[in-house]
Amino acid sequence: MSDAAGSAGTRGPQRHDGRDSFGRYLDDFVPGDEFAHWPGRTITEYDDTLFAALTMNQHPVHSDAAYAEGTQHRQRLAVGTLVFSLVVGMTVRDISGRAIANLQYDAVRHLGPTFHGDTIYARSTVLDVRPSEQRPDRGILEVETVAENQRGEPVLSFRRSVLLPRRPLDGDAA
Repeated sequence: MSDAAGSAGTRGPQRHDGRDSFGRYLDDFVPGDEFAHWPGRTITEYDDTLFAALTMNQHPVHSDAAYAEGTQHRQRLAVGTLVFSLVVGMTVRDISGRAIANLQYDAVRHLGPTFHGDTIYARSTVLDVRPSEQRPDRGILEVETVAENQRGEPVLSFRRSVLLPRRPLDGDAA
């Protein structure tokens, strides 16, 4: 029997669901650590139109080119919460892949406009790591994330608190 079919006797095929390998434990973070989240993400007109429709954001600066020409940026803007959502998603692999819960987003600041065709890059800095006082198997990670466009101009920043498991002791299940 091949490994792909499961060579562990009568146990049958083994399925890898990724739960034991995706993300980091609380113990893997140290204040001051920095993570550059890659790859970047280019925001398309389709992304923005779909997000605006899904979230019922009907402001014409996102959908009406003639209207947007009369604004200070002279072109349509990407929905700010789309940029926020994309950047949070970009951080998952490095920051919250093992999250028990996202506890808080704080100090969300839109620092500059994002337009259709802009590519967003992000980096996060670990601010604090603290074990839970009530449950020793987990703790809270605090990070600050900054997103920039392809020109290196800051477009978004926020702070985030994530509840993460601690690394299991030998013999504990992962």
